[in-house]
Amino acid sequence: MISVEHLTKRYRGLAAVEDVSFRCEPGTVTGFLGPNGAGKSTTMRMICGFTPPTAGSSTVHNTPYQKIPNPGRRVGVLLDAGAQHAGRTGRETLALSAEVLGIDRARVPAMLEAVGLEPAAARRRVGGYSLGMRQRLGIAQALLGEPSVLILDEPANGLDPEGIFWMRELLRDFADRGGTVLLSSHLLHEVEEVADRFVVIAKGRIVAQGTKAELLAAPSGVRVRGLDPAALSTALLDAGLAAQAEDDGAFLVDAGAEVVGRAAATAGAVLLELRPADRGGLEKLFLTLTSPAKETLT
Repeated sequence: MISVEHLTKRYRGLAAVEDVSFRCEPGTVTGFLGPNGAGKSTTMRMICGFTPPTAGSSTVHNTPYQKIPNPGRRVGVLLDAGAQHAGRTGRETLALSAEVLGIDRARVPAMLEAVGLEPAAARRRVGGYSLGMRQRLGIAQALLGEPSVLILDEPANGLDPEGIFWMRELLRDFADRGGTVLLSSHLLHEVEEVADRFVVIAKGRIVAQGTKAELLAAPSGVRVRGLDPAALSTALLDAGLAAQAEDDGAFLVDAGAEVVGRAAATAGAVLLELRPADRGGLEKLFLTLTSPAKETLT
């Protein structure tokens, strides 16, 4: 289990992560989603003890990661596939990890085979690997100690469609056997098919979390479009209603139809459309929650 409580990280007063809290339960894959620069990697580095938090805390198996004895035997981590030693072969990389973890080196060939690195590839130096091969080697390292928790930052980067399918199957099997997976990505479709729960982060803050059904069941307000978009925008602002501009001049408003209609009528704004908002499924909800291009009226 992973527990994150009010994690915050500031650099020179600027918040990279602000008051982030969530839990990852055994037997589940949690998709940690958000655009590049949203705070995913910083959060994961704080969980793994590589970046000290400004405030808040996190635990794995009810223990701070730094205090777990021989943590690689309990928590498999892949935060940067490019950080591997370029001069070692894939086999040497895993053999050294096995030595550090106190694991029989006989496990190394099985792990290389499990992640699809053929013997010829295992004999090559990592500096000659593609990004996809480095990702496979990194996943092999994460699994080497037979952990019960996996923390993986953008592991699908560099993988071809076959590799992404393989990774999904591997992580689903890991979770189905009782493991806990925290999987980050800036692309929803990479994790939607494997994740049980989603945690969405934007600009360092959690903007939504839950199962797919829970996220899509969240109140979505109404969609309203007026003859004069500027006049309608002013009417909504004057009524104290938070509204999000759409590309076609309409607005998404987190309020009921009667409240929005009365605000428009009071201002004399002519409406062309007023109906329940359709978020268009999980992908559109994700884009709506994280897109910096969307304007919010406050």
